[in-house]
Amino acid sequence: MRTDSSPGTLPAREHLPAATAGTPVLDVVIPVYNEEKDLQPCVQRLHDHLTRTFPYSFRITIADNASTDTTPLVAQRLAARIPEVENFRLEQKGRGRALRTVWSASDAPILAYMDVDLSTDLNALLPLVAPLISGHSDLAIGSRLARSSRVVRGPKREFISRAYNLILRGSLQARFSDAQCGFKAIRRDVAQILLPLVEDTGWFFDTEMLVLAERAGLRIHEVPVDWVDDPDSTVHIVKTATDDLKGVWRVGRALATGSLSLDRLTRPFGDDPRDRDIMDVPKGLARQLVGFCVVGGLSTLFYLLLYSVFRQFGGSQLANALALLVSAVANTAANRRLTFGVRGSGGAVKHQAQGLVVFGIGLALTSGSLFALNTATSSPAHSTELAVLIAANLAATVLRFLLFRVWVFSDRREGGEPTAGAPDYADAPQVLQAHRAPHAPRTPQSPHIPHASSPTYPAGAPQAGGSSAPQPQPQPQPQPLPQRHIVHPHDPDTTTQFRAGEAADGTWRDATMQLQPVRRPHDTDPGDAR
Repeated sequence: MRTDSSPGTLPAREHLPAATAGTPVLDVVIPVYNEEKDLQPCVQRLHDHLTRTFPYSFRITIADNASTDTTPLVAQRLAARIPEVENFRLEQKGRGRALRTVWSASDAPILAYMDVDLSTDLNALLPLVAPLISGHSDLAIGSRLARSSRVVRGPKREFISRAYNLILRGSLQARFSDAQCGFKAIRRDVAQILLPLVEDTGWFFDTEMLVLAERAGLRIHEVPVDWVDDPDSTVHIVKTATDDLKGVWRVGRALATGSLSLDRLTRPFGDDPRDRDIMDVPKGLARQLVGFCVVGGLSTLFYLLLYSVFRQFGGSQLANALALLVSAVANTAANRRLTFGVRGSGGAVKHQAQGLVVFGIGLALTSGSLFALNTATSSPAHSTELAVLIAANLAATVLRFLLFRVWVFSDRREGGEPTAGAPDYADAPQVLQAHRAPHAPRTPQSPHIPHASSPTYPAGAPQAGGSSAPQPQPQPQPQPLPQRHIVHPHDPDTTTQFRAGEAADGTWRDATMQLQPVRRPHDTDPGDAR
């Protein structure tokens, strides 16, 4: 696995830092086609809601999909009258084309869209974009099929929606629950790399974007929504369903042939907590045993099937050796990822080589058992052979687990070196360092924190150990997250600042981004004895 982030890959997710001015945080796109009646009340309602409830600056972009009625004039009037509204005209139809064009040109860090009918209750908008602002997720979707969703729509639309999502689960192994809800958001850094991979320009755009993001390992956050069907919707259900099925076939074929370069969507090694070598966290012997037993059971069935096939073309010894070799390679790969949690390609060849040594021991046990059986009787029954092999494999399985745990996938090597497959933080970017002293000192006078993993020191301040060292170069600052001023009714002067990665006592604990309020001297907690 790579330890750096090439220009084609995604950067590490970070919480957008708070600031007071700059580019709008959220850009909500409303794609429209001949919506002269609904456009103005929709934009006015959305603008009023964001003004009252959204704590950051925002923009509303009307994406006109080659409308032929007075929709362009309505959009122009709204853009001229409301400062936060912009108008974008496209000469070609297609909701996907409109979203791709506007999102690609937007400078807002969070991009969203919703249908002009506002069928989704707007109270779900802030929960939709909050995980993207915090850096927790890459995409967010509203779901009408979640347990806590409240949906009002006819049986035909209900059946089509559930059938379509069932098709996605069965054909593309999609795990998200609702691909068609017109209520979605994405981080701009993700959109810049993901959108060029999406080919569809119509209604299948959403589904293709979500499937590719999920296959690439990006995190998709789902928000239960309240949704009321619009009886005057102009969507052509039959044509849309047909186009969607064609898109499912196209994307499924591309995924099966490997023609999509999803590796461009990978995050740097260390962005995932599972990449980190965290001290004092037990590896979980019980969980490893369960995983090993499941993998072992499936491997045994696979082995017996292969043995029965190979036995038709050769002797028992040859069939056993071939079946055990093939199943051993598959067993090592499955245990490496599922049982012992080793991720990435680093050390895979060495693990397979060590697994072949374990295979040799298993081969000796099973071959010795067959030799003993053939010595005892000249022509044993096939069922007797299988019974002996099962018993021998049980013994080999116990030995295999012990060797995997203490040798192949051991937690620590001699001398304290990390296991193969564990992250090497010496070569990782500074922002992804996870091994920081539990209480590394940081000067409280520093007014700004560039990154959670790179604290700064004032000139001449002593470094750890009391010696003076050259000052580290300042890290590039992420784009600040603009805020609108909101007056608190009970304390107009109260301000809250957020610091990433710093504990409340001023110490640095790990690389996880955290939010901590900074209180003024006279502020006290309700439970404070003072």
